[in-house]
Amino acid sequence: MFVRLTGCNLRCVWCDTEYAFHHGAKMTIAEILGKCDELVCPLVQITGGEPLLQKECSTLAKRLLERGKTVLCETSGALPIDVLPAGVIKIMDIKCPASGECDKNDWSNIDRLSARDEVKFVIADRGDYEWSRDIVARYDLASRCNAVLFSPVFSDMDGRRLAEWILEDGLQVRLQLQLHKLIWGADAKGV
Repeated sequence: MFVRLTGCNLRCVWCDTEYAFHHGAKMTIAEILGKCDELVCPLVQITGGEPLLQKECSTLAKRLLERGKTVLCETSGALPIDVLPAGVIKIMDIKCPASGECDKNDWSNIDRLSARDEVKFVIADRGDYEWSRDIVARYDLASRCNAVLFSPVFSDMDGRRLAEWILEDGLQVRLQLQLHKLIWGADAKGV
């Protein structure tokens, strides 16, 4: 299940969750844990906006871990990721140039990744692809973390073209498509 926290310090030009900037229901950690228990879901992904803006994000993650949940936290990587408990699988979304937020990447977070973590690049065009390919090589990301994900911007980038580029270059990355958008439509929320 997703726990989407409100607020984001970035404004990626292709953002598909602008509603997470300001909207949402105020809930206590106990209420969130109760919802997670109701759904009997062993995997919980904390996301946003930018979840690390919420001062209680680490506490929420810790409490979910204590309940035996597998906890993932998807973050832009613009804030220090080492505030999260060690058991949390971090998914760091490195911002590509076309996002308009590339200068916000906190490159020291790469040294904070564990072998269980993932790095994601949301790619809008060939320039983003080549930049991402070079970052993967420069930081040896394929051997540093569990997975490197290349995800096309849903409305701008053809997933097939991105797959062809990955295959042509023989990259050790995984193509990630937004299946929820393919199944339920690009504007569906809460699915």
